[in-house]
Amino acid sequence: MTKDGHERARFRKAPVGEARTVTVHAPAGGEGGTAELPGEIFDVQVNVPLIHQVVVAQQAAARQGTHDTKTRGEVRGGGKKPYRQKGTGRARQGSLRAPQFAGGGTVHGPTPRNYDQRTPKKMKAAALRGALSDRARNNRVHVVSSFVDGDTPSTKAALSALLEIANSRRVLVVVERTDELTWKSLRNVSTVHLLDPGQLNTYDVMISDDVVFTQGALASFVGRGKAQEAEQ
Repeated sequence: MTKDGHERARFRKAPVGEARTVTVHAPAGGEGGTAELPGEIFDVQVNVPLIHQVVVAQQAAARQGTHDTKTRGEVRGGGKKPYRQKGTGRARQGSLRAPQFAGGGTVHGPTPRNYDQRTPKKMKAAALRGALSDRARNNRVHVVSSFVDGDTPSTKAALSALLEIANSRRVLVVVERTDELTWKSLRNVSTVHLLDPGQLNTYDVMISDDVVFTQGALASFVGRGKAQEAEQ
């Protein structure tokens, strides 16, 4: 098989399951209808090594890479020979900034570098689908119509509505960027991580116990996914 053939086999789509129907929760409790989770996004085969590779690459890209130590040539001082070459009974030395002296340079220390790893878009998309499918199969993907009734932000009301859906240590809430009411209501809750559909990623899904979409965010995310599929 050619190299291109191997690449195509590597990125071959996982088998797609059936669409899932979930309840849409209302902010005041109860049900506000149903929503469909497409099988091509929320019910695919989970590729654990792929998810691991993408998460490692994402964490590596977050590193600043600005760490730096000085070698003996970069440490200030040490230009004068500390003592004469012979006759002292001591080992010969050429500089007090050699690594064996206190205040000397560092050997093989870290230097500034870029930790980014090349991760194709198809790999990222496949890993995200696998992570969401894992959460969906365990009934950890939820949909709400909204978190707050009215036009006034309320952390108390939004948190109360959220606890009715998912009482977990860490909850990922996906909400449209234009939904200022939800952003202002939940942005200061320590157990909640807010993202818009375009920011949704494998790492944040994997470290969250539950994933909660607003109806608008789910529609936006699914539409974005279908558009990307059409381009490919």
